[in-house]
Amino acid sequence: MRTIIQSPTRTVAIGPDSPFCVIGERINPTGRARLQAQLQAGDLSQLETDVAEQVAGGADVLDVNVGDPLADEVGLMGRAVPFVQGRCDLPLCIDSSIVEALHAGLAAYDGKALVNAVTGEDDRLEAVLPVVARHGAAVIGLCTDDEVSLDPDRRLAVARKIVAAAADHGIPPEDVLIDPLALPIGTEPRAVTCFLDTLRLLRDELGVNTTCGASNTTFGMPGRHALGAAFLAVAASHGLTSAIMDARRDDTVEAVRATDVLLGRDEWGAAWIARYRARQAART
Repeated sequence: MRTIIQSPTRTVAIGPDSPFCVIGERINPTGRARLQAQLQAGDLSQLETDVAEQVAGGADVLDVNVGDPLADEVGLMGRAVPFVQGRCDLPLCIDSSIVEALHAGLAAYDGKALVNAVTGEDDRLEAVLPVVARHGAAVIGLCTDDEVSLDPDRRLAVARKIVAAAADHGIPPEDVLIDPLALPIGTEPRAVTCFLDTLRLLRDELGVNTTCGASNTTFGMPGRHALGAAFLAVAASHGLTSAIMDARRDDTVEAVRATDVLLGRDEWGAAWIARYRARQAART
């Protein structure tokens, strides 16, 4: 099963036989006071740098989140999407908890987008999925509803509900990426083992493609970038097909590209060798 998302000039396939999909997380005001102030003033100029750095880092898709409680998120999303598309050819992931902002971003988008995200509550499914279906997008479904459970079977049940609800709205399973729910290991030592068990169930029982917010796993831990690189390599080897992650970090991007080679998703290491040669040439 492959999930296809597109810009006017580029198609990205997410699937177990495709290279790992790096979804750049940087266009997000969380923890960025300067960007928050700029968004509140209606200023999108920082996004130009954010786009360039993530493209240079090797992102396949860019997540666009302009959510700030003191900013006009709906208006900003409608402007941010064409702003970003004017500066790169990567497909986009429209990221908001506000349905009107999702609609504004999807209406402004040229191509087939990914939407982040929907959870398993009935009201959220009925609010988000019609918007996704109307715009022909793909969607991320989080394995949570009104309860954040550490039980992999409970998470699988929520995933089944999301996939079934999406089908009721005309969204096929290949257009639903399930997020097994990455939680910080600093607050829950079982977080990663639960994630991997859920990942196995999703692969074996539903066959859907998967993603996660990879940075959540290492939040608050020392040496978090080394931990994050290890987490991504392990998760990819267990079937994770994409992640929302810091595409500017060479160590984390290299970890998933190396995993592609080792798992046979980069035949003869062609992409790995080309990337290596390009970086060597740039240094020279």
